[in-house]
Amino acid sequence: MSPTPPTHPEARRRPISLALRVTVLAALSTTLLLLVFAWGVERSIEVHFARMDLAELSLGWRAVDGALRAGDAAQRARRLRDAFGADRGVVLRVRDAAGRLVYASPGPPLAGAGVPALAAPSLDGLHEWRAGGSTWRGLVLRAPGGGRVVLARNIDFHLEYLRGLRGALWAGTLAASLLSVLLARLAVEQGNAPLRRISARMREIGSEHLDMRLDPDRVPLELADLVAAFNAMLVRIERGFERLRGVSADIAHELRTPVTNLRTQTQVALARTRDAEAYREVLYSNLEEFERMSAMISDMLFLAQAEQAQPAREDVDLAAEARALFEYFEAWAEEQGVALTLSGAAAPVRGDRAMLRRALSNLLGNAVRHAARGSAVELRLVQRPQRLRVEVCNLGPDIAPEHLPHLFERFYRADASRRRSGEGAGLGLAIVQSIVEMHKGSVDVRSAGGSTCFAIELPTARPA
Repeated sequence: MSPTPPTHPEARRRPISLALRVTVLAALSTTLLLLVFAWGVERSIEVHFARMDLAELSLGWRAVDGALRAGDAAQRARRLRDAFGADRGVVLRVRDAAGRLVYASPGPPLAGAGVPALAAPSLDGLHEWRAGGSTWRGLVLRAPGGGRVVLARNIDFHLEYLRGLRGALWAGTLAASLLSVLLARLAVEQGNAPLRRISARMREIGSEHLDMRLDPDRVPLELADLVAAFNAMLVRIERGFERLRGVSADIAHELRTPVTNLRTQTQVALARTRDAEAYREVLYSNLEEFERMSAMISDMLFLAQAEQAQPAREDVDLAAEARALFEYFEAWAEEQGVALTLSGAAAPVRGDRAMLRRALSNLLGNAVRHAARGSAVELRLVQRPQRLRVEVCNLGPDIAPEHLPHLFERFYRADASRRRSGEGAGLGLAIVQSIVEMHKGSVDVRSAGGSTCFAIELPTARPA
């Protein structure tokens, strides 16, 4: 047998609407309650009629018991006849201990041979017979001195009333159920009105109106959380758009300078005939601009990929990675007159080795670039419960407090005392923040007293 082909997502049935679910649930609940109520009413009246019949049969039993305790058989028969002979709604059958019929009132014969005889009337002892086109309810009792007494009364009137009541209850239940469906539908429509208004309001919000907000105080309490969550989403989207516009403007600004330089130098070179050495100098100058643009584009691509990618998961020893980076930066640090030191030890972190090494490399390169000659760049590993803090510190001019909150923004550069030509496009710290946040960590910076420290915190792979 061939396997059943998978169902295409577009072919799946749409879930049942909330309005239909609520309407059906309300209708079913109401109908069930009405049915239970109707059954309870009918059952209560049936028990009431049974108690009425028992009360009348108990009175008749006292008369039968008194007659059966009379003197002779003729007196007993006369008293029974006087008591029950004229009542066509009551049937009395008296048999002696031998099973012989002693007295029978007018009416159909009721067979009580298979019914246990009771010593006294009780509600549980009531039985029903169908005879002579009518229904009878009665008792089978033990007669004084032995024998059995069948005493029953006609309940056709009761049954006729119950049939009419049952029909009325069913009709009322059906009408009430239909009415409940209509009312439930109207209630659902009215209840969904705030949702429709919110949806209409949401459709008005576009990229040019991201500053619009819904008022949580003007919606039902049940929708307040939904409106608050929607407003929070709008805030995030608006910030993302603003950030995107800012990044686009920054990119345009950053690219404009090298493109302008390239165009100007090329125009100057072409303005008149020059020797080969002059052209070579122009080409070298253009190459520097191309390399700067290439580095910026590579960093932008890395940032875009890092924000969407899922990092690999492996145990990374940051102390070992730092020692490897020290070897890489050693020659440049000596040229800058800066020493590199490593202190502390820590448990491995779980993440992408290449990305974490890129983050440490950016921090170390930034520290070496701005460290004072003759000082040291220190990388400290500080183990905390379930967290690892990595601090990269250097001595040098302080960063002004107003710049600290913006250092991890794309294309942001601090004041002129921290800026040198050829330092890149200002994406290094933004890359660090993106990598750390991808690994569920955090970044911070402090600069005071001639010391600047950039720090990252990452969750450890296992307890230290």
